[in-house]
Amino acid sequence: MGIEVSGFFGLILLICVIYAVVKTIQSGAGTGAKVIWILVLLLLPFLGFILWLLFGPK
Repeated sequence: MGIEVSGFFGLILLICVIYAVVKTIQSGAGTGAKVIWILVLLLLPFLGFILWLLFGPK
């Protein structure tokens, strides 16, 4: 029972995840933190993006 993401919502989610990955790479966080955030964003796109918005590197 997984969450299927397709169509317009999938495109918006993809853009948001790419934005979060780019911002994470550009942040001043340590290398380990960057790697962990990028893995979370790639493995759990929807939940990872929400977590990144709340707790991600500023």
